Amino acid sequence: MTKVTESWRSERLDGREVNVVRYGEVGTPVLVFPTAAGDFEECERFLLVDALAPLLADGRVKLYSVDSVAGMAWLKEDNSVPLAAHIQNQFDAFVYHELVPAIRRDCGDDDIEIVATGSSIGAYNALAVTCRHPDVFSTAVCMSGTYDLRKFLKGELNEDYFHASPLHFLPHLEDGPQLARLRERFVLIAHGTGRWEDPQESWRVADVLGKRGVPNRVDEWGDEWDHDWPTWREMLPKYLDELLPR
Repeated sequence: MTKVTESWRSERLDGREVNVVRYGEVGTPVLVFPTAAGDFEECERFLLVDALAPLLADGRVKLYSVDSVAGMAWLKEDNSVPLAAHIQNQFDAFVYHELVPAIRRDCGDDDIEIVATGSSIGAYNALAVTCRHPDVFSTAVCMSGTYDLRKFLKGELNEDYFHASPLHFLPHLEDGPQLARLRERFVLIAHGTGRWEDPQESWRVADVLGKRGVPNRVDEWGDEWDHDWPTWREMLPKYLDELLPR
């Protein structure tokens, strides 16, 4: 299996260096967002790439992953709402204006659509980029999501935070091209009911999406499925096999 890594410093992120990895050579591009402050190779270390090996070998998936830039900044620098939300919005701009074009160049298709996925805070990022950029992201596969980041941040919420958080901006998103396009997309929300899971977060997202007419589905797994990598290694291959062309 081919593995290619790349890194560059982004002006949109105040010169921070960002690492990106790609696994596979052909197939639907799938962008994996790491958990919390995870790095670009987290998905490999925790054997998610191995779990996706059949889909990669069959040329159905071309897997990309990127550093969790905002999460890293919150952990190492400052998790106050003003800085945290500002960096989250910078990261969104980086993904849309730099990473997406890089993926499309790598795929040789300037219009190819991307599947976004992730677990925990990675699920938040997958949901956020799909809701903010439905012109690019066709599907979000969100596993064991943590969607309200206030529990990790200090201070009062501000406008930057509301702009970054789908739970907060979607209820107020005006009818227009963004919402119309989002209503043509699909969000799959999966969670276990085992240790460290919070199913109510998933149902809250589904409620917000449903009220705005955004197609979505919640899959609840049983008590034996914890908020942990063994769960996500079972979930993601199953859902990509279901959703992607054969």
